Amino acid sequence: MSARLFIALDIGDEQRRLLVHWAREAVGHDRGMRVVAAGNVHLTLAFLGHRSPDEIGPLSELVEAFDGRGAPALTTGSALWLSPRRPHVLTVEVHDDAGGLGDLHRDLWDELEALGYEREHRRLRPHLTVARVRHGWTAPGGPLPPTPDLGLDVRGVVLMRSWLGGGPARYEPLSRAEFAAES
Repeated sequence: MSARLFIALDIGDEQRRLLVHWAREAVGHDRGMRVVAAGNVHLTLAFLGHRSPDEIGPLSELVEAFDGRGAPALTTGSALWLSPRRPHVLTVEVHDDAGGLGDLHRDLWDELEALGYEREHRRLRPHLTVARVRHGWTAPGGPLPPTPDLGLDVRGVVLMRSWLGGGPARYEPLSRAEFAAES
């Protein structure tokens, strides 16, 4: 048995709802699109794939070590289709003008490498997935409405388990580190 794991940033519930509301407006009644549930909106920092359940303990400790760290200052940007050549995921870009997310991402991967994980070679492209193209369908071609202009309420870092099968992925938080409250 294996566990499909990733580490993500958790954002505030109200912002998740606003992004999902925007996604519903953006895709309209297109049956080829599936809007993501508000509770599943997150920013992936490290996708670890299928791992042994024995790795959950050390990964939980790694995540919890980020407790009390200052939250990166992030804002939403434009709508972004991934992959651009054959779009199948509708996302909202995330901007990291102060560089805090880049620092967090680097520090996280330094810790993951110390545990024996191989660092991802692609650069971080911060985004929040809000809708997916259903299998066998194509992305709508029309213009999208402007995305909500949000300063993100970044709550912390979460180790997540992803359950596949029987519909959309289901996410289970396994451990969490809360960012320091702003003073």
